[in-house]
Amino acid sequence: YLARKFFYLWAKMTFGQVLPSKARFFYDQKILQKTFGQWKEQWTVCREKKLSLRADNHYRHLLLNLTFKAWRAHVCREQGKRNKYYVAESHAKKQTLLRSWQQWLLYVAVQRTKHGMQSVALAFRERNCLRISWAVWRRQHYQKYSGHKMNILALQHWAQSLQFRAWLQWRELYLHTQDEKQKGTRAVTHHQHWELRRCVGAWLGYLNLHRVKKRQNELAQEFHRSRTLRRCFSGWQLSWECRRRMHAHQEDLEKQAARIALWRVFAHWKHYVVLCVEEAQQCELAEKHYKCHLLVLQKYWNRWKSRL
Repeated sequence: YLARKFFYLWAKMTFGQVLPSKARFFYDQKILQKTFGQWKEQWTVCREKKLSLRADNHYRHLLLNLTFKAWRAHVCREQGKRNKYYVAESHAKKQTLLRSWQQWLLYVAVQRTKHGMQSVALAFRERNCLRISWAVWRRQHYQKYSGHKMNILALQHWAQSLQFRAWLQWRELYLHTQDEKQKGTRAVTHHQHWELRRCVGAWLGYLNLHRVKKRQNELAQEFHRSRTLRRCFSGWQLSWECRRRMHAHQEDLEKQAARIALWRVFAHWKHYVVLCVEEAQQCELAEKHYKCHLLVLQKYWNRWKSRL
């Protein structure tokens, strides 16, 4: 007890009022506070980075979903317009066929009445005049006249058939060019989407080297979403091909039915050209809208990259 007492007295006289143990405890406490403050700042910074990355990914997926929905609505509207146009064209062809059939029946009835009256007059003349030579000459003249008339009708029918074949060939070529243009635009859009996905995938692969297992799980979920989107797009494309084949079969049937109404083809062709011009203008407006949308996406993409 006396040794401890004299030791404390000697320590106060040597080191002053503050003992080494208290100074060491105070020093350890201050170092611990500084370390905890730095760790807390670093933890908040990491948490903010993770939240910003999640917000950016959510915003990018939201933009992609909105773009896909707008594109799908546009395709549905175009398909509805095309179906309405096919129905209107078939109805117009049926109406023209009905009118031509009625006119042909009227013409046949008039011709029958004329032939009946002519045969009665010839019989009356032969019975009254008893001129065999006149009857023979009349018959020969009628045969020549009917043969000449049949030749004229055959030439007209041949000319109309040639005109109809040329129009059919031009229509097939025009439809083929339209299909090629549509395929080209679809290929360009698909290539752009594929390039965008490839760039995003490369960027995500580069960031995966510095991410933890949670980020790897999020990337797996994103890949599953993109794969589901591709499957939906492939299924829609298959359904569109089936519809296009059905429309092609319907057009073949309409071609066979249109051979009866040859004299109204040119008027329908002019109407079809006007509709094609309007459709081309609508396609140009759609392309302009799509380009503007791509420019907006590129602007936000550049802003997001600069912010990152």
